Amino acid sequence: MMQLAIPFQRDLELAGRDWALLCTTLAIVSFGLVMVASSSIDYAAAHYGDPWFFAKRQATFLMLGVVAGAVVCCIPLKFWEQYSIYFLILSFGLLMLVLVPGIGKVVNGSRRWLSIGPIGLQASEVAKFCLILFFASFLTRHSANVRGSWVTFCIMVAIVGATALLLLLEPDFGSAVIICATLGVMMFVAGVPVIRFLLLTFLGGFCASLMILLSEYRKERMLSFMDPFADPYDGGYQLVQSLIAFGRGEWTGLGLGNSIQKLFFLPDAHTDFIFAIIAEEFGMLGVLLFIALYSVFVALIFKVATAAIKARHYFGGYMTLGIGSMLALQAFVNMGVASGLLPTKGLTLPFVSYGGSSLTVTCVLIALVLRVQMEVPREPR
Repeated sequence: MMQLAIPFQRDLELAGRDWALLCTTLAIVSFGLVMVASSSIDYAAAHYGDPWFFAKRQATFLMLGVVAGAVVCCIPLKFWEQYSIYFLILSFGLLMLVLVPGIGKVVNGSRRWLSIGPIGLQASEVAKFCLILFFASFLTRHSANVRGSWVTFCIMVAIVGATALLLLLEPDFGSAVIICATLGVMMFVAGVPVIRFLLLTFLGGFCASLMILLSEYRKERMLSFMDPFADPYDGGYQLVQSLIAFGRGEWTGLGLGNSIQKLFFLPDAHTDFIFAIIAEEFGMLGVLLFIALYSVFVALIFKVATAAIKARHYFGGYMTLGIGSMLALQAFVNMGVASGLLPTKGLTLPFVSYGGSSLTVTCVLIALVLRVQMEVPREPR
């Protein structure tokens, strides 16, 4: 028992050298749980007969995420690096399985969910986790070829393209953009030549523009984003109500629980547009404080990534970089959509929006970052 306890005690001591990331994560998670309860209480009472329905489910998923994260945090990084190819296969398997009629569950016109008993699993959330693991391993194992070989570059592009295609078939344009951008950042930092990276960026931008032009509902979304008040009761309704929430909040907000827009005016108030409720209840000052807290959270993740890369622990460094980039991009898009800076996309605000798959997977991702933080000082390569 003593022999098993000593390595575990050392891990705790190493993890305790820097509590900033863990404390910041706990602060965001706690605030998110409060905001889910505040933004959903009236909707839950009207539709489920229980004002705390979504808050209870969010707390349950949080406990599940903490347990899963604790397990992941105890597994050495060598395991994830060694078996990363199987996670790639798992991601493609889930993304294909969700497209099968009768297996994939259709919600709001999109086939994104797999029903596992009473639990709904969003395939794209698991795919984010799996793809970050695989790319971190691939970039580490083929570091020399990444910088010079066109074959290696084409393999990476093919994997990214296949993932984007499967996501677009659901359709889930927002997750496709986030995953492609995250993997692109990892490739760029790993040393993909700038010319190839610019070529890939241009190709991705061209394909995204083409999909918007060829899809009627995406075109309508873009037009309603550019001038939501031109059609405030149809295409621009959601954004108009979100902007009204921002206007009501003014500088100091209406106070926790006093939002008016959550009273059936703003759709998805506890999921995609929870940032608008934050703005209404806490005002501009509260929004700025929340953005500052989230910025510190992301910066601490990038700090771990930088330390790992400097210690030549490239797998941990690339993986942490991918996690930080994905969380930063998704948070930026969610906040941008709610404030009218970006077109409407169905993306949650990590750790804050209601969503079991998103919350659980994000807990696991942060556990991986904490594992990197534990291993890097002890095992520099």
